[in-house]
Amino acid sequence: MEFLPTLWFILIAVLWIGYLFLEGFDLGVGMLFKSFAKNERDRRVMLNTIGPVWDGNEVWLLTAGGATFAAFPNWYAALFSGLYLPLTLALLALILRGVSIEYRGKTNSTRGRAFWDWCMAGGSFLAAFCVGAMLALTSTGLPLDAHGNRVGHAFVWLNGYAVLGGLAVVLFSYVHGLTFVALKTDGDIRQRAEARLARMLPWALIPVAAWAVVVVVGTGTTWAWAPLVLAVVGALAATFFAFKRREGWTFISLGATLVTGVAAIFGSLFPNVLPSTVDPAFNLTIYNASSTENTLLIMSIVAAIGVPITLAYQSYTYWVFRKRISAHHIPPQHFVTSVV
Repeated sequence: MEFLPTLWFILIAVLWIGYLFLEGFDLGVGMLFKSFAKNERDRRVMLNTIGPVWDGNEVWLLTAGGATFAAFPNWYAALFSGLYLPLTLALLALILRGVSIEYRGKTNSTRGRAFWDWCMAGGSFLAAFCVGAMLALTSTGLPLDAHGNRVGHAFVWLNGYAVLGGLAVVLFSYVHGLTFVALKTDGDIRQRAEARLARMLPWALIPVAAWAVVVVVGTGTTWAWAPLVLAVVGALAATFFAFKRREGWTFISLGATLVTGVAAIFGSLFPNVLPSTVDPAFNLTIYNASSTENTLLIMSIVAAIGVPITLAYQSYTYWVFRKRISAHHIPPQHFVTSVV
């Protein structure tokens, strides 16, 4: 077993965990704009919970994609060409979501604000679904030939596994967003978030569990059952704490569920990075998809310096903006009128 390719396979899994955990809750908050918020003040409270951190959370996605490109160029090429359409939709959804965050407060009309709210909710949903579909297909396989090229039409990726992964990330993000709103707010919006979370959490994690079980059973990796069992324990703990209205412990338990669930999925996948559904002989692995040893060594040195710095400043950001927000913190809305 080669050390550096294995190390970077693990690091890429860690980057995806970071993205799903951090970006997961602000995608969930975005979806809550139209399905949970009762009025403009609710939306402004929720927007202020993610305002200082949402763009920093997206760094994890960029880093995961960049690390894949540099460490496993053949994996990157096959994945991004084979899933060109869903990845393009995810990118457009993230752009639309970011624009809506910036522009919704710059319109004076109720209709204009409603438009950007729908962009926020729709962009968050579409981004979560497409990312989930891509990760599910990474773990279950694509129709690849001996050269790593996709076999079939442009929608050959759209199958049951893609839908399962998409729903898994959407529902996880939704309940994760509810947990974050309950953790970061106070007053009526907190109470409503806690109540909805307690109702939704038990069944919202079912698609995630089904995805992990499908991968572990399909690959026949025995040891991966251990983290999968821990993921189930984490989900049960999150459900228990949600009913007890202990949003902090619910948040931590969801994080533990995510870490162990992703460990089970990526652990079952190893040493493959992208299985071929055409012929197992065409599977992309850490051995035939990785960069040279010198490239991986230089990347490891840079990561050893850059990752702690990134973690430090992002942790500091969360610490600075750690206090709860409630409706009375939101100033009355005002409109800018043009002067002729």
